[in-house]
Amino acid sequence: MQYVNLGKTGMKVSRLCLGMMSYGSKQWREWVLDEEDAKPFVRRALEAGINFFDTADVYSTGESERITGKLLREFGVKRENVIIATKVHGQMSDDVNDRGLSRKHILDAIDKSLKRLGMDYVDLYQIHRWDYETPIEETMEALNDVVRAGKARYIGASSMFAWQFAKAQYTAQSHGWTRFVSMQNHYNLVYREEEREMIPLCLDQGVGLIPWSPMARGFFAGNRKREGGGETLRSRNDPFAERLYFREEDFVVADRAREIGQARGVTGSQIALAWLLNKPHITAPIIGATKMEHLDQAIAALDIRLTDEEVKRLEEPYKPHPVLGHS
Repeated sequence: MQYVNLGKTGMKVSRLCLGMMSYGSKQWREWVLDEEDAKPFVRRALEAGINFFDTADVYSTGESERITGKLLREFGVKRENVIIATKVHGQMSDDVNDRGLSRKHILDAIDKSLKRLGMDYVDLYQIHRWDYETPIEETMEALNDVVRAGKARYIGASSMFAWQFAKAQYTAQSHGWTRFVSMQNHYNLVYREEEREMIPLCLDQGVGLIPWSPMARGFFAGNRKREGGGETLRSRNDPFAERLYFREEDFVVADRAREIGQARGVTGSQIALAWLLNKPHITAPIIGATKMEHLDQAIAALDIRLTDEEVKRLEEPYKPHPVLGHS
């Protein structure tokens, strides 16, 4: 396994982060694996040297956090030897205040997340989305207090506009509060709009990039259909993916990845992940896995080095997309 610093921090994270959204309750998403089925994936990740695990309170309405903490304890992992990230923002119940980025919800949510995780702190506490109903000053001060209370070591953000991220960072800096050290943004071979503003901003400010959906929710597996859906359980039950991808030009890019993969004796998904890993500004893509071969293939992709010609072939069919993934 390879390890790098998360942004400008001194904290070392593995170059792959295991996304825990896939583990929780089938009542939340039909394709999600329950605790027992999730166990081999966490074991394999640890054996491979992955020390970075990302979850969120909203994943299976807390069940993902519970499983994450429980399995790591079962495998005897020392708390200080893993990097645990979770998120706050999503609707957690019918209560009007049980969502968003108000001071009330953030301070309530971190305590509930820690209880489910069975931990005293998280290494990275992230805002899952932008809250248009709460002043950013209130949000940043509350996050600063979470860090000062020792409940989080660092804070991060996820998909938003670059001007929003810049405003949040400026607000924190101007008050002497904790600033975001990472950006978990929507970025992959078929969605590259982040290259326009967010990625240059993060590069300039030394913010670590840990993109979600690096393999476009399974889009590069070769089993998606142009008319929609696909051959797998997830592809048949993931309408969000169809809103993000499934344009004709997306399939052209996926075909290129598959062609290059066939020539190298690897999968199109591995090529798509290798394309991200070959970008020096990418810290750790967040990978999801519900089949063991997918996790093994992601680990093997760390050793794939694409040529300039292969990168050119992969990138040239891309056409601009509307902004996707901020809500």
